[in-house]
Amino acid sequence: MVKLHILGIAGTFMGGVAALAREQGHAVEGSDQNVYPPMSTQLEALGIALRSGYAGGNIATDVDEVVVGNALSRGNPAVEHVLDAGLRYTSGAQWLAEQVLPGRSVLAVAGTHGKTTTTSMLAHILDATGRAPGFLIGGVPENFGVSARLGSGAAFVVEADEYDTAFFDKRSKFVHYRPQVAVLNNLEFDHADIFPDLAAIERQFHHLVRTVPGRGRLIVNGHDANLARVLAMGCWTPVERFGLDAAFEWSARLLAADASRFEVGRKGEAVAIVDWALLGEHNALNALAAVGAAAAVGVAPAEACAALGAFRSVKRRLEVVGEAGGVRIYDDFAHHPTAIRTTLAGLRARGEGRVVVALEPRSNSMRLGAHAAELAPSLTDADAVVFLHRPELAWDAARVVASLRGEGVAVPDVAGLIEALAARVRPGDSVVFMSNGGFENAPRRFLAALAGS
Repeated sequence: MVKLHILGIAGTFMGGVAALAREQGHAVEGSDQNVYPPMSTQLEALGIALRSGYAGGNIATDVDEVVVGNALSRGNPAVEHVLDAGLRYTSGAQWLAEQVLPGRSVLAVAGTHGKTTTTSMLAHILDATGRAPGFLIGGVPENFGVSARLGSGAAFVVEADEYDTAFFDKRSKFVHYRPQVAVLNNLEFDHADIFPDLAAIERQFHHLVRTVPGRGRLIVNGHDANLARVLAMGCWTPVERFGLDAAFEWSARLLAADASRFEVGRKGEAVAIVDWALLGEHNALNALAAVGAAAAVGVAPAEACAALGAFRSVKRRLEVVGEAGGVRIYDDFAHHPTAIRTTLAGLRARGEGRVVVALEPRSNSMRLGAHAAELAPSLTDADAVVFLHRPELAWDAARVVASLRGEGVAVPDVAGLIEALAARVRPGDSVVFMSNGGFENAPRRFLAALAGS
């Protein structure tokens, strides 16, 4: 047993590392600047001591190793303390690669969108078919209630993020995992704070492809031209493509407009029907990727599709928070215009009445304005948008608001956002809170305001 201190422990990935280390029997403590659900809930349940802030004194003097999250950089007081004190340190991705993955059949899920949901689907399929997988997911799947576990089976499923590893290791996290099976879900420009352009991200995906063995499998979105360019750089592994085209190895034929029911085809032959609680074409594609990856390790497609019927998604992926006054409130982890557009399209296809969006541009790319031109078009299916324009946002939200199809307004703080929403909603509306951060607990505060409590 060793004692670890995890810097950035409240992040979904690092919180998962903490859970795995604790399950291995290690003593774990950690610190972070912002702690909010669902990870704060998971860490508290594990009995892990949390310290607020990054003061060097928050790191106990008897720790054996410090695991450093990629949100921390030089100049951070905790990082400077680790370096000055000569403490042993590593990254979360490297710790996972060295302490958990050796000897496991690793299945990695990469892509700009849908990583968390697809990884959760794949872990659920393997679990439901008796394979007891381990997993580390960047969210909390409802079927498991935790973001990570060691598992007793041979398989380990990991959400494979292209973001950089740590202040001392600028490679993408996913190059550490050496998967046998890799899902390449999609690829768009994102993470404008570390990647200068799309080509730089494509190069990192190529580095991932280089690590997959010839006996393994690549499950690739056949519609994505950017991924086609990645494979053209070099590929040494059998490739199976998925999409809505029956010519692909894995295909979906939608049987309901909201994609709540669809037929799965393998090499043009129908193999099963998925009838589930999720919605949206994007989730049907996520499901195809998961079914294909599971098949690569021996799961019959019909079994995988049957398992998806009981899949319950992930917290903060169009999660229903509650309903008051005839208004249904959702919490959604939105970080990119494509994710916003596909989520709203799926909700619109369900036919739930007016759709009202509360949007916080919080990701680094969003705050830098990398996606500003795409935001208004991504909100086409919203009838009204309340845009949280914090004073530190580096670009003018008024231009986005003015370009919206529906009604739009920008407010400077969450209190104003809740007030603006309350003035606009009416019975039968669906309100979707979209942010990749804590959003100051805005969805639940709004629910309480509507309920009059």
